[in-house]
Amino acid sequence: MRAPWRPAPGPVVCLGETMAALAPDPPRPLADAEQLRLSVAGAESNVAMYLADHGVPARWLSAVGDDPLGRRVRAAVAAAGVDVTHVRTDPHRPTGLLLKNPGPAGTRVHYYRAGSAASALGPGLLDGEPLSSAALLHLTGITPALSASCRALVTRALDTPAAERPYAVSFDVNHRAALWPDGTAPALLRALADRADIVFVGLDEAQELWGGDLTVTGLRELLPGPRILVVKDGARAATAVTANGACTVPALRTAVVEPVGAGDAFAAGFLAGLLRAETPARALRLGHLTAVSALKVTGDHGPLPEPADIARLLELTDRDWQRYDDGSVDGPAAGPERRRREGSEAVRS
Repeated sequence: MRAPWRPAPGPVVCLGETMAALAPDPPRPLADAEQLRLSVAGAESNVAMYLADHGVPARWLSAVGDDPLGRRVRAAVAAAGVDVTHVRTDPHRPTGLLLKNPGPAGTRVHYYRAGSAASALGPGLLDGEPLSSAALLHLTGITPALSASCRALVTRALDTPAAERPYAVSFDVNHRAALWPDGTAPALLRALADRADIVFVGLDEAQELWGGDLTVTGLRELLPGPRILVVKDGARAATAVTANGACTVPALRTAVVEPVGAGDAFAAGFLAGLLRAETPARALRLGHLTAVSALKVTGDHGPLPEPADIARLLELTDRDWQRYDDGSVDGPAAGPERRRREGSEAVRS
């Protein structure tokens, strides 16, 4: 395990594909939907938008097609306060598209991204700006599954020794089984994650990839390299493992409108906390608070609480934090319609 990570000045660069997204509005199975809502969806740009909401300078690095959907994607990410000046427009490849299909067992996502503009990204994207002035590069396990060139990009980013790059690297495992050839994801995602400075992974996701009996302790043994390992245990809690040991913070109770996107929101909140030099416990709380913002909306990006409310919630005692239920620590206990839900489905956002 390497030395503790200390935040440096500079923006966060979030690198990866963002697609146009169609979802039933209100949420219901696609077969029963009467109308669809057009939005944008991308794990890395979700993180960038929530970082911008927290006042952290964020840049999104990617490519879109020279088409109406690409212009919609670029405009939506920019409108959230994210720097999109380094996003490329590809005149030959389209912008990717996804369809969300909500159902009783969760939301299934259907992708139409083969041959997309972002799938042609390659290692050259790491040279020069915007990375030369970055404090942190955020990647996910989605990108290496898109194409050979995208895999080479992520591999190079994580193979570069920390002493040879001015920025740290965070990596959300974000396993999408449908994007990977059978049997190839576990070894590659483990190798990539172990080279990052900060890693996010769901416990159920890790068990699916690397063994059904894995615990947080077992995961740390499996991934000894990262300075910070964050394990999201579904609707129950999240744990940050650092050189100083493990810290666990329970998830918050809230009404869930749609879970997709909450994992990205959690990562952004946690990273915002780290970049402000917060303790791991407060960074985990900020991750949970940000995730709730995504859980309350049908899209991937919902409004944060007011800054004064965030500050108040970060100062709660552990007991009051555990009692907090969607805005009132003194309110009645959550009923069956208000569930602790944040990690197990959100990680596939």
